[in-house]
Amino acid sequence: MNRKELINKIQEIHSMLCVGLDTDINRIPQFLKDNYDDPIFEFNKRIIEHTKDKCVAYKFNIAFYESMGPKGWVSLERSLAIIPDDIFTIADAKRGDIGNTSKLYARTFFETYNFDSITVSPYMGSDSLEPFYGYDDKWVIILGLTSNKGSQDFQMQKLQDGREVYKKVIERCVDFGDQTNTMFVVGATQADYIKEVRSIIPDHFLLMPGIGKQGGDLKSSLEFGLNEDYGLLINSSRGIIYSDSSAQFDKSAGLSAQKLNDSIRDHVSF
Repeated sequence: MNRKELINKIQEIHSMLCVGLDTDINRIPQFLKDNYDDPIFEFNKRIIEHTKDKCVAYKFNIAFYESMGPKGWVSLERSLAIIPDDIFTIADAKRGDIGNTSKLYARTFFETYNFDSITVSPYMGSDSLEPFYGYDDKWVIILGLTSNKGSQDFQMQKLQDGREVYKKVIERCVDFGDQTNTMFVVGATQADYIKEVRSIIPDHFLLMPGIGKQGGDLKSSLEFGLNEDYGLLINSSRGIIYSDSSAQFDKSAGLSAQKLNDSIRDHVSF
């Protein structure tokens, strides 16, 4: 999916919502595990059915699938296949290794599974990121300033020139691509810094986790993160897919997605 198509989708349904399919076998309703050979897929299918008209993207945290071995990859592939073509897909894999290895990671998620994008760690530098840029209409989503508490350990440390490490990372990574193929992960829990991020990358899309269970502030995130092309994908995972553990979990997920959309629309003119 190219940038124009993504922006058009946002405008069409008045949403910037990304639903995170971080599907944990230990948290899905028991009746799915008792009655279906592939309960992960059945859970995802029902979530997708009730949220696909309310979101512009789905994000699969790959750890939840690969931890289950071959059957987890089957669940992932089946789930990906039922997502409508006009909805953006994210492989939240956080890959990043030497060039030869990154080339294979890129092949895995852009060719074998045909995701629109992949999250990557920039820690190993340019040769670990460049292989992901060899594909048309595919996106590289770089970890910029993450929502976890541990971001303080390295990302917020200051260099000799007084800049935080995350700023140096973002400034360097904009050289690898542009706003048509590069996004950055910036956590909604880092609302005080979103304005500074926007001063470095005013035109790029930001994938913004942390709204909901992690306590990110939606109003501030929108106030400082929006740009002329909207420029945000607001991700919610647990707050939507685990909003109800009963047999009505899918309907509850749809209602939770709609509620978050309504909150976004209170602050955004589409």
